[in-house]
Amino acid sequence: MKIVELNEETKKDILSNLLKRSPDSYGEYEQIVKDIVADVKANRDKALFDYTEKFDKAKLTPETLRVTKQEIEDAYKEVDASLVEIIRKAIANIKYFHEMQKQRSWFDTQPNGILLGQKVTPLEKVGVYVPGGKAAYPSSLLMNVIPAKVAGVDRIIMTTPCNAEGKVYPTTLVAANEAGVDDIYKCGGAQAIAALAFGTESIPKVDKIVGPGNIFVALAKKAVFGHCGIDSVAGPSEVMVLADESANARYVAADLLSQAEHDEMASAILVTTSAELAEAVSKEVDGFTAILERKEIIRKSLDNYGYILVADNMDDAIDTVNEIASEHLEIVTKNPFDTMTRIRNAGAIFLGEYSSEPLGDYFAGPNHVLPTNGTAKFFSPLSVDDFIKKSSVIYYGKEALSAVHEDVEAFAKAEGLTAHANSIHVRFE
Repeated sequence: MKIVELNEETKKDILSNLLKRSPDSYGEYEQIVKDIVADVKANRDKALFDYTEKFDKAKLTPETLRVTKQEIEDAYKEVDASLVEIIRKAIANIKYFHEMQKQRSWFDTQPNGILLGQKVTPLEKVGVYVPGGKAAYPSSLLMNVIPAKVAGVDRIIMTTPCNAEGKVYPTTLVAANEAGVDDIYKCGGAQAIAALAFGTESIPKVDKIVGPGNIFVALAKKAVFGHCGIDSVAGPSEVMVLADESANARYVAADLLSQAEHDEMASAILVTTSAELAEAVSKEVDGFTAILERKEIIRKSLDNYGYILVADNMDDAIDTVNEIASEHLEIVTKNPFDTMTRIRNAGAIFLGEYSSEPLGDYFAGPNHVLPTNGTAKFFSPLSVDDFIKKSSVIYYGKEALSAVHEDVEAFAKAEGLTAHANSIHVRFE
């Protein structure tokens, strides 16, 4: 890995390089996506089936689009029973964590007859997109479905690509069934996003779409935002490790590579105050890369977006961590809990040498759908909050309004909105 001395100039260059990975940088695909979305909006099932045949080589009909109970039962026969049990354990952990996030409606009454409050309502229908191209990711499915279930969403509709024979990954079907998905449809790409956003003869329109996907899926979510809600437009995965001389170089190297193997555009960065650790981690990375299955992807990822940054002191290191605002941040210092108090920007924070990032990907419980490309400065992980909406509640009795009506009328008149003022005034003529 590249070992770079950290200063203002190198930090600026790295930030500029990382931002190249944003979905906003792929404008050449936007028109293609807009055309697909417009076609599905206008022609509904016909367009959906045409694109599924074109891209996935599968000829589907309204009768074969939806996954059947028999297909789900058959999937269980193809998935090892031990993996099913692991999925169930993961679901329990994810559900436990997200139960802590639940919000309830509240109301506050005052002696003068005023009642104010907030009504919390789950979304009615949510669409979950699950990738199905190069690999199956049941963990991501769980992270998107479980908080929606905890929030109380009425109906969860999932779309995922199928192969040329119209089959969906068995692990995807098993995870979806275990998590409580209501309906599963065999379609992917921008066309699936459009189908969820606008509805077709076969697929109902949803209120919000969540879930990861390739650049076409990301741009489609951008294109339909406003017609329905979306979670975010996510970029490639990223991990940052903040370490001092106490860190285990072998552990750090392994953790960096756990994200580099995701994607050629994934980012893996070590920020450390120890030049000795930097050298040791670089050697361990070379050793691991030579024997790992996805070595070609790892090498390209590290060549383009992998860095080992050596800082003069921990203050500079922490400033860099906060500026880059990584999706995943591991803190491996003498006192990681103290270091954490100085972190402002990170999607998920992993403390200590035994809290490896993949623990969060699969099993611990906190959501692994996280802000990327520096958006951790203002975005949060996917949560129960993403599947509810809040309505303000206001009640004034006559006595309560009488005490303030002149103030309200004066305020409205100051803004030149006399009809607003009159709406209050007529009650006291």
